[in-house]
This record gives sequence, structure tokens and C-alpha cells, in this order.
Amino acid sequence: MELLKHFFDIILHLDVHLKLLVHDYGNLTYLILFLIIFTETGVIVFPFLPGDSLLFVAGTLAAQPNPETGHPLLNIAVLIPLLMAAAFIGDNLNYVVGDYLGPKVFRENFKFLNRKYLDQTQAFYAKHGGKTIIMARFVPIVRTFAPFVAGVGTMTYRYFASYSIAGAALWVIVLTLAGYFFGNIPWVQHNFTLVIYAIILVSVVPPLWSFVKGKLGKRA
Repeated sequence: MELLKHFFDIILHLDVHLKLLVHDYGNLTYLILFLIIFTETGVIVFPFLPGDSLLFVAGTLAAQPNPETGHPLLNIAVLIPLLMAAAFIGDNLNYVVGDYLGPKVFRENFKFLNRKYLDQTQAFYAKHGGKTIIMARFVPIVRTFAPFVAGVGTMTYRYFASYSIAGAALWVIVLTLAGYFFGNIPWVQHNFTLVIYAIILVSVVPPLWSFVKGKLGKRA
């Protein structure tokens, strides 16, 4: 319980914790951010990591000067391509694992996989096709399961990779630059926790709406 409380504290005060990370670890922060984005995208048992809010906060810090050196806390020119690479490589790992496991995933019950999330993502594919890889980037949980399900299914790697590159680029650029240009506006700074809440809310609305819609459809 204490661990869960600490996790939510980090999520809701991500700006404070990330700033401390930069202060304590300097350039190693880039590697830590890379690993978080890679893990959220590429390791299917970690769909709960803070992808959207992390990108926004990282962009915010890239526009803030380091009080000791006067340089930005993070370099936006390094941050964007690095996190794009993390998202794309994570996608590829997930695709390869899905391709390797293949149809077994839907025939057998794997303890480390949430069958409900797999079914939801598969339904997402059925509705949106290859665009799912791009759209899923902005939907927590689905973005972790989408490349895995693409590997399990019949999507060729070449087809998958083209959508994966586009999705990774769009996701990282939009959210990081949103933080870079808007994260240091005084109102945002004074209400940063509220902004993080808003980002989380906007992120969960699509899957929540799909869930409610599905329930209503079943009743009908």
C-alpha cells in the first residue's frame, strides 16, 4: 500500500521528482527517461508507467534554465529524437514478442498477460486497422498492447514499422513540445498537479468511453 501511495505521489508530482532526477543524475537522466518510455512501450507487463505526463514534464524542464549553469535543464534537441527512438524500439520489441508467441496467446491463458486488455486491443484493430498503431500512442494501456497484438496477428513487419515510426514521432513531438511551450506558463506552473490530472483524464477517456459503449451495446 505504501509503495502504491509513493507511485501515485511520483505521478502527480512528476515535475518535482524529474527536476530532482536531473539535479542528482545530470545527463544520466536522458538514459532513465529512455528506459521508462522504452519499458512502457516495449514490456507488456508495464502499461501503467506515466508515458504522456512524462513527455509533457520533460518538455517543460527543457524550457527551464538550470540555476547553476543557465543552460536548459534538458536539451530539447536531444530529448525528442531520443524518446522517439525509445518508443519505436519498444514497439519493435513488443511486435517481435507477439510474433514469436503467435496464436498461443489467444489459445492459452498466460499469467503475465491481461486477457481483457488483449481483447480490447484486438477489437480496436478490427475497427481502425493499421491506424491503430498511431492512434494507440495516445491511449494508455492500448499503446502497450497494440504492437504486441500486431505481432500476434497477420500485420507484416514493414507495414507495422511505417505506422510505428509515424506514431512514435507524433506522440513524442506533440506532448514534449506541448510541455516546452506551455508548461512554464505561470498558471500552469501554479496548477501543475491539476494539469497532470487533466493529462491523465484526457488519456483515459477514450478507453473508458469504449468500455461504457461496449457495456451499453451488450445491454441493448
